[in-house]
Amino acid sequence: MPIIEATGLTKTYQSAVKEGGLAGAIKHLVKPVYREVEAVRDVNLAIEPGEAVAYVGPNGAGKSTTIKMLTGILMPSAGSVRVNGMDPYRSRMENAKRIGVVFGQRTQLWWDIPVRESFTLIRDIYAIPPARYRDNLAYLTEVLGLAEIMGLSARKLSLGQRMRADLAVSLIHDPAVVFLDEPTIGLDVAVRERIREFLVKVNGERGTTVLLTSHDLDDIRDVCKRLVIIDEGTIIYDGQLQGLLDRAAKSRTIHLRLGSGGPDLARELGSRKGIEVVSCEEKAVSLDFDRFALSARDVVSLAIGSGDVVDFRIDEPDIERVIKNVYEGKLELGGAR
Repeated sequence: MPIIEATGLTKTYQSAVKEGGLAGAIKHLVKPVYREVEAVRDVNLAIEPGEAVAYVGPNGAGKSTTIKMLTGILMPSAGSVRVNGMDPYRSRMENAKRIGVVFGQRTQLWWDIPVRESFTLIRDIYAIPPARYRDNLAYLTEVLGLAEIMGLSARKLSLGQRMRADLAVSLIHDPAVVFLDEPTIGLDVAVRERIREFLVKVNGERGTTVLLTSHDLDDIRDVCKRLVIIDEGTIIYDGQLQGLLDRAAKSRTIHLRLGSGGPDLARELGSRKGIEVVSCEEKAVSLDFDRFALSARDVVSLAIGSGDVVDFRIDEPDIERVIKNVYEGKLELGGAR
């Protein structure tokens, strides 16, 4: 049974239509005019317990609106949604006890008290049994490296420290599912990597279901195997991330560093089926090759057998380019799950 299930999920709202200037403001006050905006339209989504799913799309696509309906913040205009077997809007209190939520631009910490006291308050709010609370706090403190900040007030934390503490707060009560809306936004590289490692660990070791929205494609690649893409309020792809890459990114690129003879090697390899020369210099050649027709070992063996290869580097399919092409309608996605 899916832990998250949405059927025909739709959210519309009214947006005021105003003319400019004082006259327009008065006119709208006397006779307001609105237009209906469909933020999410007929979304069908089923996520199994223990999955890690990336929910992505361009700005304004409907990601955050969907998350707000799944967490019970917003009531759908049409359709149905079940999380942990209940309606998240009609059973908001019970649903809140069984989910964790992290919004990258907001915090669950109390601003003027030590982080340790924020955890104590969360413990009391969720009525977490003492033994379970101690075990969870010890685990999260160790994995996220929180010991050094426990005595500091939230206002004194850096953004990276605050995000690590917010992640711990969202998981301290053992939620079955955690919703993460841009959890690494604005963080430096080291902190982003630490958070990704933590999410993989929690998902793998504790079976916590993860639904992640992010514009950081490294988050998607490192944490999630399944990808759901939404655009203009409608899901346009739902399937395995690797499946999308296999479908849309047929080539890999190999960069060869040579002792000499770049043009000769480029002519030799460029004549082979499935290989295309991208760039060529005397001591450097870059090639695209069809990864379904040739393995990296095949191409490297051909290169070593035909030229003076000193070193090489292989670029994997570019997830950023693939998803951008999906947004722009350049890829045919028929048949996706």
